[in-house]
Amino acid sequence: MIRLHNIKSKLFFLVGPLLFFIILWLPIEGLSDSGKAILACTSWIAIWWITEPVSLVVTSLLPILIFPLSGALPIEETTSSYGNPFIYLFMGGFVMGLAIEKWDLHRRIAFKIIGIVGVNERKILLGIMIATAFISMWISNSATAIMMLPIGLSVVDHFHARQPFSRNIMLGIAYSSSIGGMATLIGTPPNIILAGIVKNSLGVEISFFNWMIFALPFATILLLLVWFYLSGFGSAKPEIQETLQLDSMHPMTKGEKRVLMIVGGMAFLWITRTFIWNRWMPYLDDTMIAILGAILMLVVPSGEKGERLLDWKTASKLPWGILILFGAGLAIAKGFSTTDLTGWLGGLFTHLGFLPVGIIMLLVFFSINFLTEISSNTATASIMLPLLVTLAQSLKFDAMPLLAGAAISASCAFMLPVATPPNAIVFSSEQVTIKQMARTGFVANIVSVLLTFLFVKYVWGFIFG
Repeated sequence: MIRLHNIKSKLFFLVGPLLFFIILWLPIEGLSDSGKAILACTSWIAIWWITEPVSLVVTSLLPILIFPLSGALPIEETTSSYGNPFIYLFMGGFVMGLAIEKWDLHRRIAFKIIGIVGVNERKILLGIMIATAFISMWISNSATAIMMLPIGLSVVDHFHARQPFSRNIMLGIAYSSSIGGMATLIGTPPNIILAGIVKNSLGVEISFFNWMIFALPFATILLLLVWFYLSGFGSAKPEIQETLQLDSMHPMTKGEKRVLMIVGGMAFLWITRTFIWNRWMPYLDDTMIAILGAILMLVVPSGEKGERLLDWKTASKLPWGILILFGAGLAIAKGFSTTDLTGWLGGLFTHLGFLPVGIIMLLVFFSINFLTEISSNTATASIMLPLLVTLAQSLKFDAMPLLAGAAISASCAFMLPVATPPNAIVFSSEQVTIKQMARTGFVANIVSVLLTFLFVKYVWGFIFG
């Protein structure tokens, strides 16, 4: 099995550059040399992103080399994408997440929510899912799942590993880690990629507040639907009224209080920026607020042992690879928008014009959703969103709902352990099998895509229209 995987890996390692040279040398009518170069480069990157013969980060550095060499984009324009403001927005969010983790604030939030709702199996499952989703709104879904897994296992042990309750606790942590991240711009990578591509390609800003107004109700409804689905599979027995006893938390430290104040303050600034602070500070944006939060974490004293809330040694552990991957996605988007590749692809997409817009959107959402089961949601969004801008423009319908739905669909992969880090993390607990995750996740995928379609079709216009 391992040998077969190695053979496939070597094969796809060769397929990427081979496809690049074939497209580059192939005469393509109606497409300029620079447009052909972007198509060739994107094909190579997409093959390696999906099949992963090398690390995603290594692949994400390819544009810096092959874009200028092939004539796709000059080196200055290519590398500027790796310094896009949205990358720093996400970096600021990562730094604040590390501070939350260092001071154990996530654990206190989780225990508080579980303590409020947890009196039987069904309510305990809901409490864990709400706590997980809330934490995932502010830090990465991977970190959230890692933080919540020990809490979930302690709950499982309390109920003597009773099935299917134990399995559904694990699935609830995985799924709500992904669902919660959709509610904020910093919660999951596809959201940041969406905001960056929309700003660069369409000249439209998606603010932290506007996205939250749209996505928080969506995430809340999806979370409740998934909870109802999980608890309906025998995980909850109403006649059982055991009260969950978790280890009591220590009194809140000065450092923990200060981290909570900074995170709360940054959330308040993000939410109120567009209708309060921009009146006096028109240049203030969400990236500046994120960096302010990160700087405060690094300079404010913790009040204990003379240390600060966060030192750079700890902060430097943030996932740089994800930030590099963002840059690659934005470089691809810039290549699409600055060459004639968009127009050329638009001519191909016009063949879909006979289909109703709603059917096209559903096909796109389902395709992206199931593609993400076998590839990174960040990579999927980076590849697909520039293509969808072209699709919408060629068929002359509003690109924004299509792009928003596609970004959300890329975060709704619930079937396989390889689909998202939270799925892999809870799978490692050995409380759920691949077959169980696939069966449960398939239904969750279908529900999430249909809900996404309804929201972008009927809710998006009220907020962004």
